[in-house]
Amino acid sequence: MEASETTSRPDGPRAVALGGGRGLQVSLAALRRITPDITAVVTVADDGGSSGRLRRELGMLPPGDLRKALSALAAEDGSGHTWARLFEHRFGGNGALAGHAVGNLLFAGLLDVLGDPIAVLDEACGLLGVRGRVLPMSVEPLDMEADVTGLDEDPGAVRTIRGQVAIASTPGRVRRVRLNAVNGGPHPPRAAPEAVRAVLDADVVLLGPGSWFTSVLPHLLVPELRDALVSTSAQRIVVLNLVPQPGETADFSPEQHLDVISEHEPKLRVDAVLADSDAVPTPDRLRAAASGLGAQTLLDRVAAAPGSGKHDPDALAASLTAALERRTDRWP
Repeated sequence: MEASETTSRPDGPRAVALGGGRGLQVSLAALRRITPDITAVVTVADDGGSSGRLRRELGMLPPGDLRKALSALAAEDGSGHTWARLFEHRFGGNGALAGHAVGNLLFAGLLDVLGDPIAVLDEACGLLGVRGRVLPMSVEPLDMEADVTGLDEDPGAVRTIRGQVAIASTPGRVRRVRLNAVNGGPHPPRAAPEAVRAVLDADVVLLGPGSWFTSVLPHLLVPELRDALVSTSAQRIVVLNLVPQPGETADFSPEQHLDVISEHEPKLRVDAVLADSDAVPTPDRLRAAASGLGAQTLLDRVAAAPGSGKHDPDALAASLTAALERRTDRWP
């Protein structure tokens, strides 16, 4: 896809951001500074907190990451802002509602009424004044498991850890993750057709930042979604984290994040890898790893503050714009 294809749209490029949790929120915050045409494709393997409770009790999709994506795209004034605040309100105390976010409960209620999680999310988008769309990567909750080393006296011994929360918090080294249909069903995870179509129709697709093994890589583990990512004509951009994440990627170098992408899907090609220049101690190694994915490397200052671990949405938006425009003078 040439740059003119992206920039010729009057309202901006069609953007798809894949992920979950806070990492996806920052991607969406940056993208909405560039274009109103945004689709969030969200992981659905969460098994902790309010989402885990609702999933176990009702058999529904875990709503927490979907709720966060809706709030990130909500209108910033009027009723959309009010609804976003309500969605994020969490009950305190010790009763049955303690710990539940209102948006999670509303999702559960709408699902009882409408029966279709896609329809529920579209309805919620209307309530919050979202101009884009929020979609689950699958319409059924998924179970996650990982191969982890470093948990035994033998450092090479591999254990299987099950559950997103357990994987995210393991003191061992995550080597590989897998997704399974809910309750160990006989079929592989099935993608939401709307999510597949969004990736195929996009002008730009973002992977990352976020929890690498539990929010970013899962999108490569759903066959139809993986195939769409491999075959789409969209510009594919990987946004790296600012700091390693304790548990999942402790002691990971920036280039190791790219290595595990290749390990999980060798056929995936990427157009650009965006990283904070202060978070890359050996730029040549990162460039070499990015080149292995077919990508150029864009180093820029995108952190809110040095060492903060948080991206600045305005700075990230500026760097993404440079990547989208293929401005070669910005490539170090």
